[in-house]
Amino acid sequence: MRTALMLLLALALAAIPGSLLPQRGVDARAVETYQLQHPKSAPVLDKLGFFEAYSSPWFSAIYLLLMVSLVGCILPRTTIYVRALRSRPPKVPARMSRLPAYETFDTTVPVSEVMTAARQAVPRARIDIVQDDALGELSAETGYLREAGNLAFHVSVVVVMIGVAGGALLGSRGAAIVTEGDTFSNTLTQFDEFDSGSLFTTDDLVPFSLTLDDFTASFQLDGPQRGAPRMFRAKGTYANSTDTAEKPFDITVNNPLSIGDTSVFLVGHGYAPVIRVTAPNGDVLFDEAVPFLPVDATYTSNGVVKVSTATPEQLGFQGFFLPTAVTVGSKDVSVSAFPAAANPVIGLQVWRGDLGLDDGTPQSVYTFDKTNMRQYMSGDKPLRITLAPGTQATLPDGGTIEFVALKQFARFQIGSAPYVQLPLIGISIGLVGLMLSLSIKPRRIWVRARLAGNRTTVEIGLLDRVSRGDLPADLDDFTGRLRTRLAPLSPTPDSNPLNKENP
Repeated sequence: MRTALMLLLALALAAIPGSLLPQRGVDARAVETYQLQHPKSAPVLDKLGFFEAYSSPWFSAIYLLLMVSLVGCILPRTTIYVRALRSRPPKVPARMSRLPAYETFDTTVPVSEVMTAARQAVPRARIDIVQDDALGELSAETGYLREAGNLAFHVSVVVVMIGVAGGALLGSRGAAIVTEGDTFSNTLTQFDEFDSGSLFTTDDLVPFSLTLDDFTASFQLDGPQRGAPRMFRAKGTYANSTDTAEKPFDITVNNPLSIGDTSVFLVGHGYAPVIRVTAPNGDVLFDEAVPFLPVDATYTSNGVVKVSTATPEQLGFQGFFLPTAVTVGSKDVSVSAFPAAANPVIGLQVWRGDLGLDDGTPQSVYTFDKTNMRQYMSGDKPLRITLAPGTQATLPDGGTIEFVALKQFARFQIGSAPYVQLPLIGISIGLVGLMLSLSIKPRRIWVRARLAGNRTTVEIGLLDRVSRGDLPADLDDFTGRLRTRLAPLSPTPDSNPLNKENP
């Protein structure tokens, strides 16, 4: 048991890095940001597995050792407990007066009736009675369910650990950004981020698709919490393989969409301006909604536009989006004053050259490689294009870029936890077991009734198997119950056979 406690403490300490540092399985972008901000320490932490703490070898080793230790604790204790249940209660001590709670009194009730009354006065317990005409002894042991509760609590910890481990090994979790009007299919290529257990396969993905029809976001308009999010709601339709008919969904924060053992959570949102790029001859080269990722509480967002169909050189646009643009300072610097789209503005810089999309190397859709790109300049400064909805600008090559409309996107987290019920069951069992182990008093009660002349001497002794301070009070309570049951049985002096002289 001491080993299990030490391992439990070690597990708690090992979980600290997972609480303090970003985890790849939760937010891979946060890990990348941390690595950029801490270029010296991040590689060392990464090698030690601190960005994947809960799946690291050292965390798994503590986890497995704790489970082995708990099982090694439970099995022998269960054997001892079953053996104790099948055994008789301990015999009455020869010298009961040495017990910490002891009392004696005399009564005119015969020994057999004292034993019957004592049996009735003892609460639910395992009882053993040995008696004859002159001597009766009762041994009782109460609180035997306390050890059962203790064992149930330990078993619940194992059940919780099995459930968590099973979910980690067979489960998956991914994130995807879906723009209004777009459809997401639960396939590996549709995820922006994806992490799964070592026993998970792509065949385990529940086949379904969903279409985001409308996204609504509201923010606090005034007061000290101005700009704080108040409501995010994503509405649309979905269909799965078992029922191809589309069904409506309405997802809010902490109110996910459940499809089988897969849940779709709404974890974030942002803006996706619809941008159209045309060639000098009028051909449309690009016409899509481009998600810009928020970087602060006012939803100042960064994003890129990659126009791979432009000739003779490909075009790349990088810049920011401001939902509510305001100008501050003497240098006409624009910032976002509010997260809602009250005055949306896009600011972009333009590159030309080779985006590196044709060499087969995967790229993030939110950045582009400028190694083989040259930036358009305006004099000695980079060319900057500022667009509001419905406006366009002419590019140096003669083409145009237009801010057509503004859409919103929802960031969904799609997770599968096959054994999510096991931890709940284990915790429920653990709570019941903990209440039993804390509330039940394991106690031994002994009663001896000895015929002494024409009277019966009754001795009562109590012993706690777990130290408690209420033993004297419980002794008084038990003695009172026994006297109450003996009172109607006490014969009158004339009818008491013990008062008759022997011939």
